[in-house]
Amino acid sequence: MRKLSLPAGVLLGGLLGGALDLVYAISFAATLGVTPVRVLQTIASGLQGADAYDGGNASAALGLFCHFAISVGWAGIYAAVAMRIGWFRERPMWTGPLFGIVVFLAMRCVVLPLSAYPRPVSFPPLSSSLDLLSHMFLFGLPIALLVARALRR
Repeated sequence: MRKLSLPAGVLLGGLLGGALDLVYAISFAATLGVTPVRVLQTIASGLQGADAYDGGNASAALGLFCHFAISVGWAGIYAAVAMRIGWFRERPMWTGPLFGIVVFLAMRCVVLPLSAYPRPVSFPPLSSSLDLLSHMFLFGLPIALLVARALRR
């Protein structure tokens, strides 16, 4: 198997984790009658506030870009930690889901409240539980596995 460079591991991990998380978010939203464009506009609302919902496809495209930029950024943070703490590269099956919990909490408790997101952050039991599981296994785990693979000697 060909060695994966660290930048490639970060990029691929961030893109894969971001894609899986977005597929989950769009699928869950669809069960509530929310369109994919609206989901992406909600992401863009972190920058644009409530105006994102009037921005049409341009706001949706901004939301898509932001989602993947943030995902790759989180993968970079995981890589920086894994380079310093061996357990993160040696045990990605454990640290990936733990990292997903950290990301979930950081996004909900720090990033969203500090952004222009136009609604109060809440934790409805069902959607929060499913979103937490998504962050653990669809976001954190792929990042951890790809970054750990890239860091192995």
